[in-house]
Amino acid sequence: MTAFVVTGTDTGIGKTVFAAALTGALNAHYWKPVQAGLDDGADRDHVAALSGVPAEHVLPEAYRLNTPCSPHRAAELDGVVIDPANLALPPQRPLVIEGAGGALVPVTRSTTYADIFAWWNLPVIVVARTALGTINHSLLTLEALRSRGVPVHGVAFVGDANEDSEATICAMGEVKRLGRLPMLQRLDQQSLAIAFAQGFGPEAFR
Repeated sequence: MTAFVVTGTDTGIGKTVFAAALTGALNAHYWKPVQAGLDDGADRDHVAALSGVPAEHVLPEAYRLNTPCSPHRAAELDGVVIDPANLALPPQRPLVIEGAGGALVPVTRSTTYADIFAWWNLPVIVVARTALGTINHSLLTLEALRSRGVPVHGVAFVGDANEDSEATICAMGEVKRLGRLPMLQRLDQQSLAIAFAQGFGPEAFR
């Protein structure tokens, strides 16, 4: 595969950390088309620090918004109009693209990320936490993507091992189980690369 889209079942579940690890493992380019919220730094800054890829591999956002909320509302508060036509895929490959929050987060008042994913027609990786509630959130996410014809590459789990939940999601969702990234006490480029290599086989992203 030369490009993947990374989405999540919710916000704050470790999607950016996973995207950084995948970017580093593939020596890929990274792109987050819409950044909403800058108080803690942009996600591209975290990816640049954690992935180990050259600085030029971390691409600038199409839209950079101040308020940490759904992109459609953040844009309105910033006085910005998001035009989905400006979210055309960059040419760089390999490429890891990160959405915001979950698949049905609105980019505009009439367009969700899942709609954009369908336009791009790239394989999507769903990042799911392993904690309580993940079965429902994961299966709903998979249904939302497939209802739009979005190709799903698999599910990547983040958190402590939960064999039954992970297996149930992948069986009921009829989706490939890619692996699991644990929560790291020390999060830096080296510890993340080691954990990713241990949690995901090289065949997971082919």
